[in-house]
Amino acid sequence: MIKPQQDSQVSKKLQVAKMFDNIAKSYDFLNHSLSFGMDFYWRKKAVSKLTNNPKKILDVATGTADFAIAATKMKEVQIIGIDISEKMLEIGKNKIKQKGLENLIKLQLADSENLPFESGSFDGITAGFGVRNFENLQLGLSEMCRVLKEGGIAVILEPSKPKAFPVKQIYSAYFHYILPFFGRLISKDNRAYNYLPESVDAFPENEKFIEILKEVGFTKAQHLPLTLGIVSLYIAIK
Repeated sequence: MIKPQQDSQVSKKLQVAKMFDNIAKSYDFLNHSLSFGMDFYWRKKAVSKLTNNPKKILDVATGTADFAIAATKMKEVQIIGIDISEKMLEIGKNKIKQKGLENLIKLQLADSENLPFESGSFDGITAGFGVRNFENLQLGLSEMCRVLKEGGIAVILEPSKPKAFPVKQIYSAYFHYILPFFGRLISKDNRAYNYLPESVDAFPENEKFIEILKEVGFTKAQHLPLTLGIVSLYIAIK
C-alpha cells in the first residue's frame, strides 16, 4: 500500500485526510496549472458519459467540488459530494456559494469506504482523481456499486501512464520530477506531490482496474484513454 507517509503507523485514510487538509488552499491552483487546464476538459468528458440522464449523483472524493460543479450542466440534477478532508470541503462550499449552486450541490464529510447512504440511492457516480487514495480499493468500489441503482453509471477519472514513445518518456520526467518540484514549492508540503506519482505508479490501471470493477459488482466496464493516455476515464455500469 502506498501511503503519503510510508514510515508512519497512522492509517492511509487519516494520512490522506491530513495531506489534503494541508494542501487545500493551493490545491485548485496547482490542479489547474500542473494539468495545463486539461482537468476541466477531462471532467466535462466524463460527465458526458453519464448517458442515463441521472437525476441524483454522488461525487466521491469531491475535494473542492470541481466534478460536482461540472455535473450541474445536466438537467434537473441533484448532487451530493463527499470527502474525508474538512479543509477541502470548506473551499468547495465557498465555490458552490459563489456560483449560486447551493440548491443543486450539497457537500458532507463522509468515508468513501463506508458510505452513509441506502443501497440504490443514486443514478450516477462521479469520482475524480480520488479512487487511488482509498485505503481499501475493493471496499470503496463495492460501496460505490452498492449505492448505485440498477443500470446506474459510475465515471472515474485517474491519472495513467502513457505507453507511446516519446510521450511516455516526456510525461514520466514531468510527472516524477517537474510536477513534484513545483507542487512542493507552491503547496509547502514536502510529501504530497511525491505521493502523487508513487500512487499512480502503484495503481492497477486499464484492464486490471476493469477486472476489479467487475469483481465488485459492475456488469459492464470500459476504459477510455484521454490526452495521449495521461489520464484514464473508466465508465462502469451496474
